[in-house]
Amino acid sequence: MRFRELERKADNLIQDNENIELIIATNPSATGETTALYIKDLFKSADWQKKGLTITRLGRGLASGSNLEYADEITLRNALEYRK
Repeated sequence: MRFRELERKADNLIQDNENIELIIATNPSATGETTALYIKDLFKSADWQKKGLTITRLGRGLASGSNLEYADEITLRNALEYRK
């Protein structure tokens, strides 16, 4: 999806609803992380927050029952950062 098109769609949804949630779901690769950060920065302005836009990401980290000794540093960091 093109980013300007994403902005237009979000703006149209906000006009029809009080609050919307934009869930960023990208691959856990360097490209996916970069894209997620770009989208987050794109919608980070106070104007979007005033309009009622909430930005979230899919949870990622360790799967239930996984063995810690096989987890890499990035997976552990994500598990801690996105914990609830």
